[in-house]
Amino acid sequence: MYMPIRIFITGGTFDKEYNELNGELFFKDTHLHEMLRLGRSKLELDITTLMMIDSLDMTDADRERISHECSHATEDRILITHGTDTMAITASVLAEKVKDKTIVITGAMVPYKFGSSDGMFNLGSALAFVQTLPHGVYIAMNGKIFEGKNVRKNKSTGEFETINPTQQIP
Repeated sequence: MYMPIRIFITGGTFDKEYNELNGELFFKDTHLHEMLRLGRSKLELDITTLMMIDSLDMTDADRERISHECSHATEDRILITHGTDTMAITASVLAEKVKDKTIVITGAMVPYKFGSSDGMFNLGSALAFVQTLPHGVYIAMNGKIFEGKNVRKNKSTGEFETINPTQQIP
């Protein structure tokens, strides 16, 4: 039997909302609870909001906090919602600092509230991956899984890719 899965929310496009008056994106509350309800998730989850920021604004201190929270979590299966722009940096930091846990980081290219978001699919995939993968740090995006120390976001295609294809997950 699985222990509960810990979810850490950090913000990112996943949780952004659109201000119709000035056209800006902003953070209000996480959409994760609504997404899990709509997806009819029956998993035992322990959800904590660590921060609600754009990943481009994430600092080394923020990554240290995420690392600390992951290291000290009682659960050994952790999902992190995160902005896609610096997700690979956080994954690399966690891969160096956190051992003996399965950590899956996911996000969205389009805000959930836009209705055409990839967030629901990515969340569902990440929840499946975090339950089945061995200990390590991973990024789950668009149905694919990447090792945390061997991934980057391709800025021209907007997709994640393996840096060194010879070192892919078996």
